[in-house]
Amino acid sequence: MAPPPVIRLHPEDSVVIARATLLPGAPIGENVLATQRIPAGHKVAVRAIAAGEAVRRYGQIIGFASAPIAPGQHVHVHNCEMGDFVKDYAYGVDTLPTNFFEPAATFQGIRRPDGKVATRNYIGILTSVNCSAHVAGVVADMFRRNPFTGDDPLADFPNVDGVVALTHKTGCGMTQDEALRVLRRTLAGYARHPNFSHVIVLGLGCEVNQIGGLMEEQRLAGRLKAMDIQTMGGSRKTVAAGVSFVKEILAESNQVTRVTVPASELTVALQCGGSDGYSGVSANPALGAASDLLVRHGGTVILSETPETYGAEHLLTRRAVSQEVGEKLVALMRWWEGYTRQEGAEMNANPSPGNKAGGLTTILEKSLGAMAKAGSTNLVDVVRYAEEVKARGFVFMDTPGYDPVAATGQVAGGANLVCFTTGRGSVFGCKPAPSIKLATNTPMFKHIEDDMDVNCGTVLDGDETVQEAGRRIFELILRVASGERTKSEQFDFGAAEFAPWVLGATM
Repeated sequence: MAPPPVIRLHPEDSVVIARATLLPGAPIGENVLATQRIPAGHKVAVRAIAAGEAVRRYGQIIGFASAPIAPGQHVHVHNCEMGDFVKDYAYGVDTLPTNFFEPAATFQGIRRPDGKVATRNYIGILTSVNCSAHVAGVVADMFRRNPFTGDDPLADFPNVDGVVALTHKTGCGMTQDEALRVLRRTLAGYARHPNFSHVIVLGLGCEVNQIGGLMEEQRLAGRLKAMDIQTMGGSRKTVAAGVSFVKEILAESNQVTRVTVPASELTVALQCGGSDGYSGVSANPALGAASDLLVRHGGTVILSETPETYGAEHLLTRRAVSQEVGEKLVALMRWWEGYTRQEGAEMNANPSPGNKAGGLTTILEKSLGAMAKAGSTNLVDVVRYAEEVKARGFVFMDTPGYDPVAATGQVAGGANLVCFTTGRGSVFGCKPAPSIKLATNTPMFKHIEDDMDVNCGTVLDGDETVQEAGRRIFELILRVASGERTKSEQFDFGAAEFAPWVLGATM
């Protein structure tokens, strides 16, 4: 039997979602017909909505009618807008005991000497400042596999996943306060990341972000091989020294063995980008089901993108394990309100044009769909950008909504794998963590299949339930953590996406 032409998410909803493009006259509910063309993934009213009345999806407010809306009409930016409403934070009222699985699932990971577990085995080259970025890239390129000629400088080191340079555009011309602390916290998170066997940090020598200061502040002495171009005697000599060091440690880096470890050693970053009207219906809730499975097996998931949780935070505070944890999340929302006002912007500047073309109207609607990635377990902690995640379970990290910046913070916090949902299409990678990409709909999955790992459009097609898709995602997470390469890894994505959050003035 063919699935119905629209998707109704909650009995109290005043809108439904077009499963495919609807033409005038198409049935959308009991005795209700579409009165105009409704694009796939967009909303259509199933009852009259008065001007100023709340528009509901997921059983929650996603905006307010800016004009009277008749049954069967398209509901989008032309007749739905943001508005204020009272949120009941009700700290902790929805917390429930976590039903852990016994025995826990396992995967084949790399146990490091400090006890942490890696899902990949890279040699990393970090930069203290943009001025050393080119030199870092030259060093890494000396060990790059060539997919066209077949030349592989690492052929004798099959357990080394690669040598990667992670460069950025800051490190100098910056204030020596929170901006510098955030950069150093991010670099330190990568320096300590279990997916790196060894790390070099390259500087110029005169930058604000002095390598010595970074190592002292973040207690990295003994963990990094530090070099700066001015002390080494220029670019050529620094490249030679960097290449020499990598050659020296390749054999040591290669001496790793994957062993059976519990799924509790997994920390998964939850990301979405290029979202559409289906994101909150298929891929995000399916990833949420996988997140619940991972948490119940003792693992950790990190939800972030604070501006893309705005308006739905009251649903997360209800799951907070304490009022203190819930209030930390609310405080983030107040900070972002002030931050956007200071910059002459507003929180509803998001969704992006692509999100709106895909059917998302307001940030409230996007946030409600985005938070579905975190499933239904308790919110156990709220942390700063790039701060080490120590709690196990569902954790929220403060980040911007821009995907590369958000994922960079999550990986710095300890994520050793990334799950990334997309409705419009994304080619995101995130070295040193493998990135799994999940498509919200079957047409996009087929169109851009070389970049997609999972088709969650099966939920829309009626071929699979959200829980079944979540189980499939969870099983793929375990395989990828064990070494199975993702589509982004096959295309060698993940170095250019390193993007620390830049705060403060550039001077």
